Amino acid sequence: MINIHNLSVSFQGDYLFEGITFQLTPGDRVGLVGKNGAGKSTLLRIIAGEQEYDEGQIATDKKVTIGFLKQDIDFTKGRTVLEEAYEAFSEIKTLEKKLESITMEMSERTDYESESYHQLMVDMNELQHQYEIIGGYNYQGDTERILKGLGFIREDFNMPTDTFSGGWRMRIELAKLLLQNNDILLLDEPTNHLDIESILWLEEFLNNYAGVVMLVSHDRMFLDNITNRTIEISLGKIYDYNQPYTKYLALRHELRTQQLATQKNQQKHIEHTEKLIEKFRAKASKATMAQSLIKKLDRIERIEVDEDDTAVMSLRFPVSVNPGKVVIEAENISKHYGDNHVLSGIDLFVERGSKIAFVGQNGQGKSTLAKILVNEIDHKGSVKLGHNVQIGYFAQNQVDYLEGSKTVEDTMLDAADEKTRPKVRNMLGAFLFRGDEVDKYVKVLSGGERNRLALAKLLLQPFNVLVMDEPTNHLDMKSKNVLKDALKSFGGTLIVVSHDRDFLQGLSNKVYEFKDRKIKEYLGDIDYFLEQRNLQNLREAERRSEVAESVKVKTSSGKEDYEQQKKRKSLQNKLSKVESEINKLEREIKEIDIELQINYNETIARENFFDNYQQRKQNLDKLMQEWTSISEQLDSFA
Repeated sequence: MINIHNLSVSFQGDYLFEGITFQLTPGDRVGLVGKNGAGKSTLLRIIAGEQEYDEGQIATDKKVTIGFLKQDIDFTKGRTVLEEAYEAFSEIKTLEKKLESITMEMSERTDYESESYHQLMVDMNELQHQYEIIGGYNYQGDTERILKGLGFIREDFNMPTDTFSGGWRMRIELAKLLLQNNDILLLDEPTNHLDIESILWLEEFLNNYAGVVMLVSHDRMFLDNITNRTIEISLGKIYDYNQPYTKYLALRHELRTQQLATQKNQQKHIEHTEKLIEKFRAKASKATMAQSLIKKLDRIERIEVDEDDTAVMSLRFPVSVNPGKVVIEAENISKHYGDNHVLSGIDLFVERGSKIAFVGQNGQGKSTLAKILVNEIDHKGSVKLGHNVQIGYFAQNQVDYLEGSKTVEDTMLDAADEKTRPKVRNMLGAFLFRGDEVDKYVKVLSGGERNRLALAKLLLQPFNVLVMDEPTNHLDMKSKNVLKDALKSFGGTLIVVSHDRDFLQGLSNKVYEFKDRKIKEYLGDIDYFLEQRNLQNLREAERRSEVAESVKVKTSSGKEDYEQQKKRKSLQNKLSKVESEINKLEREIKEIDIELQINYNETIARENFFDNYQQRKQNLDKLMQEWTSISEQLDSFA
């Protein structure tokens, strides 16, 4: 599908990556991994045609279509969910405008017998025919079906997109990509801001997706569940293995160990040969042998060991001053956004030294309560801070507060005071901004680099209570581990919002679960919380909470409850199968419609063309009816 040969990209004279070559072929599910700033997002943008490259070639099959999900979604303000989803159909929307224009012109004219009026009718017929071929009469129904499948209800369709959280807006963008039926999907950190329910849906969607997938993610479980191939960008080179991420790490470690052992043995052989050469060179009778050994030594292909980029940021959160025993006391906290009531009557008592995790689905109020505690938003109820409490806050969208027109160094200097300004260069070095990198503009930094800069900027202020909302978004796996170690060593009070079990493991001593406008306290770490809920991981916790809401137990009989769950599971499996068949048929019909546009006469001349074409459409209608029927049966469980 895509051939990439000797691709090179440089930045300010230094190569980001150089001479990389690989192919994307049908069936590939590629995890693109590497450190922040290695060039992952850049490579995706180049493949998507959104960024130029310096050297090399990219060859793509003519009819291949590419869908690109970026890290940062930028919707046009004022559009509703439905209107934004319709943006997937740019060709259809263009035709609609043309049809509307012609209809308006025809309604205003009375010269029905004129040649120009006749031409308008011809144009109208041609446009209507083209409109039908590209699915103009079906796209609205398809859009509603996909949005409902992603969890939106009909009441959401006419709501402005800016009233939804980042996770729900990501679903709208995913809906657009799904509706486009692209051959290749490029996804740049798609799980950022997604709750577990959304991640589970995305995993299922990608596993059933017929095209090629290439994704950037720092979520190991997500990579292992989706990918069958890993490409790592490291120090300007790529390492390509047909294995998911965890298996790739083991294979690469094994290969590097073998390379080191082989290189060591080769070096011993070379040193022994060099000693013989020096010994024989001194004797005339052995000169011929010495020359033979020299030639042999020159022919040896020196074994190279893959370089391993071990640089990581250095992070430590110092406690400013010692606060009182009680650091935060919140009483009767309530918050609503319009008709959406998020929190109701929340009481929270935080003691000095507590390590607290907020968990739960998106929209349940985790980030809202975090913002209330740091006095970011209005609310009902009271929040009292204890003696000497100084709060440091890392928002979920912290990088949005960085100014793109400033350099890395200027960003830090502007936030520093007289005491911290002399330390700025050293702090930036600890966060891997070294040499000329401090002169980079913020707007050219990768998501992970901006996150590192935001963390460095946070350290410029004194604090003894740290509130962090999804701090691992955009961070590579090594940086996540460094952040976790720093938080474990932090001597102050910590409140962290996260969906990442690996990150939370061993980090907290108290967990608050957010659900139904309330919070529930668990006096232990994340493993204790999962044990109390009798669950294996956070994904299962959030998935089960969703099922618990939708399945009403109508009797106390355990047998009947089991049968209800069994029936619901069966319907869900049927629904997934029908959706897969619908996607396959829609793709086939789309391909035929494209052929009709390109070679209309040749296409319709095929034997039984119209019968086969109509049969596919009829089958699609039947599947749509079946999808509606199964969906209604599932809704009956609610």
